[in-house]
Amino acid sequence: MVNVTTNAVKQQEKPINMSPFAIARRKFLRNKLAMVSSFFLLAVVIVSVLAPYITTQDITKVNIGSMSLEPGGEHVLGTDKSGRDVFTRLLYGGRISLLVGVTCTFLVILFGTVVGSIAGFYGGFVDGLLMRFTDFVLNFPFLVFVIVLNTILFGLVNGLWVLIGVISLLSWGGVARIVRSKILAEKENEYILAAISIGCKPSKVIVKHLLPNVLSTIIVQATVTFATLIVAESALGFLGFGVPQSIPSWGNMLSASQEADVLRDKPWIWMPPAIILTITILSINFIGEGLKDAFNPKSNR
Repeated sequence: MVNVTTNAVKQQEKPINMSPFAIARRKFLRNKLAMVSSFFLLAVVIVSVLAPYITTQDITKVNIGSMSLEPGGEHVLGTDKSGRDVFTRLLYGGRISLLVGVTCTFLVILFGTVVGSIAGFYGGFVDGLLMRFTDFVLNFPFLVFVIVLNTILFGLVNGLWVLIGVISLLSWGGVARIVRSKILAEKENEYILAAISIGCKPSKVIVKHLLPNVLSTIIVQATVTFATLIVAESALGFLGFGVPQSIPSWGNMLSASQEADVLRDKPWIWMPPAIILTITILSINFIGEGLKDAFNPKSNR
């Protein structure tokens, strides 16, 4: 009886002695759906990065003699209306879609975190000024302004980086507001007031004391932003205003489904990018939910 009680006490004490991130990691690893999603997303990334070694088909060469071939033989997933191999474009398209998603997410989280941290820490006039600017950005109709700015700037530099810059420029507002609200709540704690009272520089207080304590929120928000921006890139590609048509992406591949005969009679052209895009977005969302549960101290999962 004593041994059973002792073991129970040890099991209860073990999580208490672990750091918050260790506890979060443990809870995340127990989330089967999040782990399966993580493995799938990792597989997509690896296959996309290794695309040049997996297939040797040309992604841009038009082959009139191989137009709209059904899956089979040399072309595992068939060919599109221009005779290009669908499987090859699917792999290379993943590289571009993931590149846009990752790069835009990094820039959005970086800028949103900086603005939100400064606004939340200083408050007053600085907070009001930065939040009015944030509201100004948030009030833009996203797709309309991305299309307009991308059209205006297209041709000045590489069209892909123009798209990344425009999407990032118009997407950081929500992150800034979330980080600001967390900083406002966190800065009232005694350890922050103590750091300020002994003369710590504001930059040091923000970077070394405040941001580590809101990092879990930023990580979860990054996964949500990642999924949202991949969808945004695909939507713009579908409308014809995304990545240049000379560069394959999942959005560009889906734009072929706008034609009735392709949608009805040639599903191999649009179904592969549609399926992989859907499962990828779901995987990212499941990972985000897993991280949210893992960092939630009230969650028992």
